[in-house]
Amino acid sequence: MNISGTIKSIQDIMRKDAGVDGDAQRIGQLVWLFFLKIFDDQEESLEILKDDYCSPIPEALRWRNWAADPTGITGDTLMEFVNNQLFKGLKELDPTLVGERGLVVKNVFEDAYNYMKSGQLLRQVINKINEINFNKSEDRHLFGDIYEQLLKDLQSAGNAGEFYTPRAVTQLIVDLINPQLGETILDPACGTGGFLTCAIEHLRQQVTQPEENEVLQQSIRGVEKKPLPHLLCTTNMLLHGMEIPSFIRHDNTLASPLRDIQERDKVNIIITNPPFGGTEEDGIESNFPTNFQTRETADLFLVLIAKTLKNYGRAGVVLPDGTLFGEGVKTRIKEFLLRECNLHTIVRLPNGVFNPYTGIKTNLLFFEKGKPTQTVWYWEHRYPEGVKNYNKTRPIRIEEFESLKAWWHNRVETEQAWQVPVATLEANGFNLDIKNPNMEDAIHASPEELLVKYKTVLSNLKAKQEDLKSALASVLRQF
Repeated sequence: MNISGTIKSIQDIMRKDAGVDGDAQRIGQLVWLFFLKIFDDQEESLEILKDDYCSPIPEALRWRNWAADPTGITGDTLMEFVNNQLFKGLKELDPTLVGERGLVVKNVFEDAYNYMKSGQLLRQVINKINEINFNKSEDRHLFGDIYEQLLKDLQSAGNAGEFYTPRAVTQLIVDLINPQLGETILDPACGTGGFLTCAIEHLRQQVTQPEENEVLQQSIRGVEKKPLPHLLCTTNMLLHGMEIPSFIRHDNTLASPLRDIQERDKVNIIITNPPFGGTEEDGIESNFPTNFQTRETADLFLVLIAKTLKNYGRAGVVLPDGTLFGEGVKTRIKEFLLRECNLHTIVRLPNGVFNPYTGIKTNLLFFEKGKPTQTVWYWEHRYPEGVKNYNKTRPIRIEEFESLKAWWHNRVETEQAWQVPVATLEANGFNLDIKNPNMEDAIHASPEELLVKYKTVLSNLKAKQEDLKSALASVLRQF
């Protein structure tokens, strides 16, 4: 079936509704509806596989009993049911009675909203959604690709753009970290779940026995503090076959004191793109030691990640250039990281990877807990031939990283790769913003050389101007 056409039809219907304003609301509306449909389809499978399965959702509120019939309730009757019975009932589920799956539903609907005002239009949307069967692998996979595009569309939905990390970046980090079945994987700022879905797909390739699927189900953890991305991520987990995505907590990872992290809280792997460029709410910094206290979110996350890893645990983290060259608290955090962990690789990305949300240059930091850094390897990722910048129509692609993957396990210095001893970094005040020494570029020339080149360019330009004036004067004389 044409699922892409179905989604477009749904969006077109929503645009007619006076209550839905903008992409973020439209996607929020769409996703809670899809959550209930996916949840109900998943329940059909669980009822077959588990003799004792009992739905945590009251019968009258299950999708199959109010939404599945295309000629069912509509208009004002549907709106009254959704606003006064469905939302109210799901928000008030008793967590002591409904179990973990019921708690997932309750948490999702605590901050969900029905923006639509027309019951007729809502019925049309529901009927379109019913065309998709999430128990059919083909439908599920096709929708998964479209869901990825919906998440990407949030880049143009105001501040919601921060929720999406390009798939090529999440895929690369997971490929290089190479999670193994049985390892616990955490994204402490999981957004819509891009890193976690890549990790699930990576681990699923290792599953050969039913009991190994149970191991996979217990391996994933995520935390997201904002309501919309939490809803998007939880739905994403269901879509990727996770039965009880209660491991996606609606919380702020930074809100608990660092000293409260216990051994049971630590994980083998952390993969994340923590928010950067902003500041945390008042008082959050007091959860960290005095010498690390700052309002800059990315810095706090870097400390938290190092503390949350188990010994020999691995991390792949997206961070802005400012973290590499920043001073003050940033310097102390970088010193701490180099002492506590082996920061073995920094991948330097060019401008535009996160366009249109931000043009800030970013880096991928890879480190392992338990032994200090001796040498940091740098890899400079370059634009493909013919590409001057990344944008919405020409995003970064996973295929561009083939040379990096080939180099990863056989490291030598090249025009794109170089290494820096930790002693050099220490002598440089822990400035990690090391330019590529193997690339000839005007930026590495001395001021005197640059001045000579500048004068040459001016001289050539002046000569061209004189030639143009002479040619023009010659033409004018002919008249």
